[in-house]
Amino acid sequence: MTSIHATAQVETSAIGENVTIGPYCVIGPDVVISEGCRLVAHVHVAGHTTIGPRTVIYPFASLGTPPQSVHYKGEPTRLRIGADCVLRESVTMNIGTTSRGETVIGDHCLLMTGAHVGHDSIVGSHVTLANCATLGGHAEIGDYAFLGGLCAVHQFCRVGEQAIIGGLVGVTRDVIPFASVIGHRGELAGLNVVGLKRRGVSRNAIHALRSAYRDIFFGSGTFAERVETTATAYAEDANVMRVVEFIRATGKRRLSLPREMSDGD
Repeated sequence: MTSIHATAQVETSAIGENVTIGPYCVIGPDVVISEGCRLVAHVHVAGHTTIGPRTVIYPFASLGTPPQSVHYKGEPTRLRIGADCVLRESVTMNIGTTSRGETVIGDHCLLMTGAHVGHDSIVGSHVTLANCATLGGHAEIGDYAFLGGLCAVHQFCRVGEQAIIGGLVGVTRDVIPFASVIGHRGELAGLNVVGLKRRGVSRNAIHALRSAYRDIFFGSGTFAERVETTATAYAEDANVMRVVEFIRATGKRRLSLPREMSDGD
């Protein structure tokens, strides 16, 4: 049975079964709240925002407010949050701009206290943003990525699947899948081996990724040549090819590199 506290201000009628809306929540007219969601208290949801089933939102979260962009002129863009997410205290998310039209959060995501998702960002499923992790506009975060506390991802940057970003890191370049990133400006520190093991990736598959990592970043020839050589050598390895395709899709954007490499490579 749906429960709405007497102090909550709820303008929408698009509320699923077994939803709990706690004290002093404010819900706008264009919000859709799916079945089984729980808004603990003091939650503000505005704009064209859809919240997926069984998502739990803690006090002082603010969702669906206008993008922090001087180009936004009030267009009816969207925020879409997936199922089974947990949004802790003071999480903020903005709707999109007309550039992409929506901000998207996948399923089973955990956003800890003070995390922020900027306009037009796309966050995959099973992603964790630790306390005060921040995404600039148009950021893209792959499935199972982990972003450490107080890190910041620059606008338009991509973080590949199952990468781990250390605390206080400023990500200003694309991060390949499965990478571990440390340092003030986001340098590669190898692979996220702990995360790979926790997801049950086999020892042989991890060894293949390590070998491919060395070939791409420390092999002979130019960087472009090394990527294509690796693609040929590991054409049957799905994980390595995810890294290769990510690099190929980077285009003119810059990649995070190991500290040992020069920026000119």
